[in-house]
Amino acid sequence: MTAIAVQAQRLLGPRRPHRCFFESFIRTLIIVCAALAVVLSSVSICDGHWLLAEDRLFGLWHFCTTSNQTGPHCLRDLSQSHVPGLAVGMGLARSVSTLAVVAAIFGLELLMVSQVCEDLHSRRKWALGSVFLLISFVLSSGGLLSFVILLRNQVTLIGFTLMFWCQFTASFLFFLNAISGLHINSITHPWGQPRKF
Repeated sequence: MTAIAVQAQRLLGPRRPHRCFFESFIRTLIIVCAALAVVLSSVSICDGHWLLAEDRLFGLWHFCTTSNQTGPHCLRDLSQSHVPGLAVGMGLARSVSTLAVVAAIFGLELLMVSQVCEDLHSRRKWALGSVFLLISFVLSSGGLLSFVILLRNQVTLIGFTLMFWCQFTASFLFFLNAISGLHINSITHPWGQPRKF
């Protein structure tokens, strides 16, 4: 068989079914929302000031005291906040929250690669990326919960700062995107298999 005949056979052979617009749109939306969650979580953790209680500002990295006469006075030594177990517990909270962002970045990368390089393993990459986002949700929720438990005596609903709510929103988006990603992967037809009517 000549090279021209082989090329003609490839062109006339069965083509892989393409995804519909709605499926592509949903998958793109999941990727965009996951990227937004990564940005929100990263900014929240880098800033780290999550709770304002009277004249004290508690964060993942610093403990600050404020007064009207002087500006905020911040200390890295969290043991000086006179909250028992805060230094050790906050180290755990920031480690878990940071690992959540790392896992989310890996998940986001797998989601994007599965859409850009479509092959037989694209669905598996998408599912793995969604699982990474689910792991991110568990880790970021653990970080939030440990922060709230450590400072349970100082916590008030209006005391939480914008950065805390950014982390809370990011955690919710990790969960929402992970579940949506796994769900759309389970209800759509595999791309490499012919459809049966």
